[in-house]
Amino acid sequence: MTHPTSHLRPNWACLRVEHETLYTYSVPVEQALHVACLRPLSDPGQTLRQFDMAVHPYPAQHHTRTDSHGNSRAHFALHAAHSELCVTAVSEVFVRERYGSLHPSQGPTCAEVRERLRYRSHAPFEPASEYLHASPYVPMLPELRAYATESLQDERPLAEAAIDLMQRIHRDFTYAPASTDISTPVLTVFAQRRGVCQDFAHLMLACLRACGLAGRYVSGYLLTVPPPGQAPLVGADASHAWLSVWVPGLGLKQADDWLDLDPTNACIPSLHHMRVAHGRDFGDVTPLRGVIRGGGEHTLLVRVTTRMLSEGVGEPAGAPTWGDALARELE
Repeated sequence: MTHPTSHLRPNWACLRVEHETLYTYSVPVEQALHVACLRPLSDPGQTLRQFDMAVHPYPAQHHTRTDSHGNSRAHFALHAAHSELCVTAVSEVFVRERYGSLHPSQGPTCAEVRERLRYRSHAPFEPASEYLHASPYVPMLPELRAYATESLQDERPLAEAAIDLMQRIHRDFTYAPASTDISTPVLTVFAQRRGVCQDFAHLMLACLRACGLAGRYVSGYLLTVPPPGQAPLVGADASHAWLSVWVPGLGLKQADDWLDLDPTNACIPSLHHMRVAHGRDFGDVTPLRGVIRGGGEHTLLVRVTTRMLSEGVGEPAGAPTWGDALARELE
């Protein structure tokens, strides 16, 4: 029998991600302090069903806290000598369709949003203004303001204009793995017209902020679908990056006035995008960072596997609510 809603497009999916990071050192590390940002967000747009993180060797000290952007950070310390560090995070998340009823031609214009973000003495503080200014990986550059102005015209609805800018970046720039690294300046990416997902996210953020609009960097995972008849490759996926632009009054229940855009794929993220963290740029959401004593030379291996466990229409049976997930975060 055909399910009565089988003809409808799914509006939720349950994704599972395994993310393994392995450092191998040429000489033992004597002391280490690390911070991991690997636990996915829980909010009205997605709900964390399960999260486990294993560290080997087992840390002598560890604790978790929430940063100023609302991301979960795990802090751990290793005091015994070790030649390898392996951090494995396994997440299961219910992702909901947030932008199915979006009408880009409606909503506030670029000029209206820019005016709302403009500093005025004694005016109420607008939290989105935190994502309006330059940050370590996203400088203010006149070249990017000139490039962005073609799309971000004053009287144009901001959602429509931002989507147009995303599509231009996708058209004008080439995705080229290994063509850059995290130290490559945005202006170099702009000049050579090639890069990877984090470059395109930083580039579009620089365009938005140069035009007086707020944008934040988003880290996460993207479900990739293998060619027909082929099995998914374990560990072949990778972390992904995109951005969101602040568009007040979107009127979308689960979007919270932030419109996510993926310039690498020229799409509005949906059920195949799992969000882990957001911040001003990559520096705020680095998956794993630390300070070590010793270690010599090191090699890094990262393996990510993303799977869809289920999808459907309506609310998934047994899915925790956002309130339940938030309560668990605060335990």
